[in-house]
Amino acid sequence: MATLTKVGTVKDLLPGTAKVVEIDGHEIALYNVDGRYFATSNLCPHQGGPLGEGTLEGNTVVCPWHAWVFDVTDGTSPVNPRVRIPCYPVTVQGEELFIRL
Repeated sequence: MATLTKVGTVKDLLPGTAKVVEIDGHEIALYNVDGRYFATSNLCPHQGGPLGEGTLEGNTVVCPWHAWVFDVTDGTSPVNPRVRIPCYPVTVQGEELFIRL
């Protein structure tokens, strides 16, 4: 069973921003969409671009390398629904943020 891993606090991640965390060798992008928190793989499936360094526009992230777009709430691409990125549940406990891989 997967365990919860603390990745920061709500104060670390302002609305409309993202940050990259590492859990057990996996790079995870963590996003704040209007006070709701989401996590995806940090790697764009196109050529491995760092999604956590991309632009967060509403609930979509734009890869900084080649502008591929993904919905951070479910990992789908609005351009090509066959392309997805892995998503991970985020839990908020008080002021702390946790991810379950």
